[in-house]
Amino acid sequence: MKATLLDALVAARTEKRAVVVATDLADGDQILLDGDGAALVPGDATVPPAIAQAGREALACDRGAALETPDGRRVFLAPHNPPLRLIVVGAVHISQALVPMAALAGYDVSVVDPRRAFASDARFPATRILTDWPDEGLDALAPDARTAVVTLTHDPKLDDPALDRALASPAFYIAALGSRKTHAARRARLARLGHGETALDRIHGPAGLALGAVSPAEIAVSVMAEMTQVLRQGTVA
Repeated sequence: MKATLLDALVAARTEKRAVVVATDLADGDQILLDGDGAALVPGDATVPPAIAQAGREALACDRGAALETPDGRRVFLAPHNPPLRLIVVGAVHISQALVPMAALAGYDVSVVDPRRAFASDARFPATRILTDWPDEGLDALAPDARTAVVTLTHDPKLDDPALDRALASPAFYIAALGSRKTHAARRARLARLGHGETALDRIHGPAGLALGAVSPAEIAVSVMAEMTQVLRQGTVA
């Protein structure tokens, strides 16, 4: 790997930008692609559409792939995604189930809750806990396109400030606990804060797939399932 490409790759990882290294398996030539499949290094490289598309797919599934181009070249695409993160707002019973599930799935998890009686090391061992107000916590954590934000307090005083900040970010998944009636009222409050319909439609509410979940652990499973589906497919059935 040439020094210029390595430097650009290190910079992208530091800045939490998704990139792909495309390597010609015949001669070892390499191109660094951005998340859209355009060449970063060398900047004047021509990227065939098939390679650009394969690069996007490799990032989407977090898995390297080999490709044979129409002109017979064999290319290997190595994705370099930023780490997955989950920000849970509310140190509640569902959170106690969701946090370890997400950690097992490879997420770097943070719990935000100003209520110190709930947000304790005893309830969330080996977990980053922020006891800031949720909007301040979201500002500090700065959600990116590989971050999920889930609010579980069922308290507008805590959930709304977090959702307000999450909607201003590129977070790939935003969800909030509550019934459809509760979610309609939530949308109305956030609309008064200046969020339009397109932005509000990003919120998955009620949070989680409709699995008929009842217990905190089952609800956590439904949230984890929906979050995974959005991450991998971009849609919810």
